[in-house]
Amino acid sequence: MESMKNKLFFVLAILLIASIATFDKANGAGECGGTPADIMAMRLAPCAMASQDPQAAVNPRCCQEVKRMGQNPSCLCAVLLSDTAKSAGVKPEVAITIPKRCNIADRPVGYRCGDYTLP
Repeated sequence: MESMKNKLFFVLAILLIASIATFDKANGAGECGGTPADIMAMRLAPCAMASQDPQAAVNPRCCQEVKRMGQNPSCLCAVLLSDTAKSAGVKPEVAITIPKRCNIADRPVGYRCGDYTLP
């Protein structure tokens, strides 16, 4: 009987993993792959001050995350314009300047992000 329970648990675990993998693939069409932009926005918490005040110093951790996200400009754009960013008080016209303020050499200069253009 114990063997039957173990087999049933194993089968259920496989089904659960398969359904999660399928769900992630179905949602993988977003700008940030399988992770919604609102979730990705939480990674930019170190950018809070720099995204609201153009004169604020940019935290080095912020620059690291922006550089990483900037490898996919559409993801970075979606994150900067996300509901989470708006709720946190991010000013898109200021946040869009962070890659330049971080001196990221390979930033996507000229990339259109809604009504804004990356400098």
